[in-house]
Amino acid sequence: MAETGRPSKHPILPPFYFLGSIAVMVALDRFQPVVTLIEPPITYLGWVPFGLALAMALTVNRRFKRAGTTIRPFEDSSALVTDGLFAFSRNPIYLGAVVGLLGIFVVLGSLSPLAVIPPFVTIIRARFIAVEERMLEAAFGDAYRDYMKRVRRWI
Repeated sequence: MAETGRPSKHPILPPFYFLGSIAVMVALDRFQPVVTLIEPPITYLGWVPFGLALAMALTVNRRFKRAGTTIRPFEDSSALVTDGLFAFSRNPIYLGAVVGLLGIFVVLGSLSPLAVIPPFVTIIRARFIAVEERMLEAAFGDAYRDYMKRVRRWI
C-alpha cells in the first residue's frame, strides 16, 4: 500500500474475491464435501439470497450513479451516500456479498464451502472497508463520523 493507505495501482477488486470465493466453495463441495447438510430440493432455496445479493449490488450501483459518486474502491468519493440501503448498513454491497456466499453454501449443501466465508469477510474488512472508512472520514469529516455512530458496519 502507498503512504496514503491506498493499495497499488492494480489491486484485486472485491468482485474478484467474491467470484474466487464461489470457485473455492464449489471446489470444496466437489472434492472435500465433509458432510452434506442440505439436500435438494431445499438447496434450490439458496438462489434466493444469491439473487438478493445481486439486487443489493445493482441498487447500490444505481444509488451511487444518482449521487454522482464512484462505486469503485479507493477512488475519491464526491458524495456521502447515507440513504437507501446505506441507512441500514455502511457496507451493503459487502453485506450482500456475504449473503450471496451463504446462498451458494445452501445451493451446494455440504459443510465445507462454509469455511470460505470467514476468510472472505476478513479480507474484505482489511483490504477494503478499513481503507474506505479512512478515505470517507478524511473526505467528509464530522458528517461521516456522525453516520458511523448511527449506522453499523454490517447490519
